[in-house]
Amino acid sequence: MAVIVRPEDLATLCRAALERVGVRPDAAASVADALVAAECMGIPSHGMSRLPQYADQAAVGKVRGDAVPRVETPFPAVVRVDAACGFAYPAIDAGLAVAVPLAKRMGCAVMGVTDSHHCGVGGLHVERAARQGLVALLFANTPAAMAPWGGNRASFGTNPVAFACPPVALPGRGEGTGAPGSSDSSDSPDGPGADGPDPLVLDLSLSTVARGRIVDAARVGRPIPEGWAVAADGRPTTDPAVALGGMLLPFGGAKGAALALMVELLSASLTGSNHAFEATSFLDAEGGPPRTGQCMVLLSPHAFGADFAERAAALLGHVLDQPGTRLPGARRFELQRRALREGVPVPRPLHEELLRRAGMV
Repeated sequence: MAVIVRPEDLATLCRAALERVGVRPDAAASVADALVAAECMGIPSHGMSRLPQYADQAAVGKVRGDAVPRVETPFPAVVRVDAACGFAYPAIDAGLAVAVPLAKRMGCAVMGVTDSHHCGVGGLHVERAARQGLVALLFANTPAAMAPWGGNRASFGTNPVAFACPPVALPGRGEGTGAPGSSDSSDSPDGPGADGPDPLVLDLSLSTVARGRIVDAARVGRPIPEGWAVAADGRPTTDPAVALGGMLLPFGGAKGAALALMVELLSASLTGSNHAFEATSFLDAEGGPPRTGQCMVLLSPHAFGADFAERAAALLGHVLDQPGTRLPGARRFELQRRALREGVPVPRPLHEELLRRAGMV
């Protein structure tokens, strides 16, 4: 049984619950915005279900609720952010506030975030840059969950990759088609509640499935499909509890494992953060801070001389002219618009827990 809650009310609950355990108001607001956006997009594994974990970790100092991100520009097109073992969301916010105008001025910018935490739906971060006219990539490492191909110990996390590019004009196509279109708001950070079409956003973990979906299955006692994970001894399993004690499988076999290695190098080795096998879990309040990392690459289409919008429109139009196709991420924006209009379904037990943690019962 679900309770329908307005997104703004969910954000209020989230902020209150985090502030009660010592999280700075600005950081609590940043986290709340990200969790509510995930919930609205139909990604509950990265939405409200994360709040109890975050609050418990903040209460014991596994994530520092009072952390103030430190932003530096050690080179002309490089932004370095020290999350100071706080939440990733405010650290990425602070870094993008510097990196976006820098990329527009320099043509490109690279941002590295160190001593960070779970960054949630990676697509949200690149989407913000794309809505301001930039092409963006995000690489993030997570605590150990996957073995290298042929190995028997988890060396890599699910290691998400996200990509976004600005909205482009597709003649004859309007909103609701699942396609980006022309927009006069490419310099606006506003999300899909604003006028105008959406950027193209790709967001995927390098495991066959995100770990959060297995956590959700374990919570409700639902089996998982074979091929998602293996037990600790390498046996295939459909039991989510066994899977969480074992290892996830990379998508694409050896190729997915190789990409996970690349992400680990970009997000952890490059930023000086913990590698997956050194990081503590995002899912419990045990141990010290995870100290994981994120890396973002921001590119200005104007810097390369080509008419990016025209060329991208030709490609996307060719894709969408084929029956049965749609662009990645389109469904998330549709769900988000619906949630903004109609509210978000939240399981009643979780809603009651949110109320209790926010001190509202």
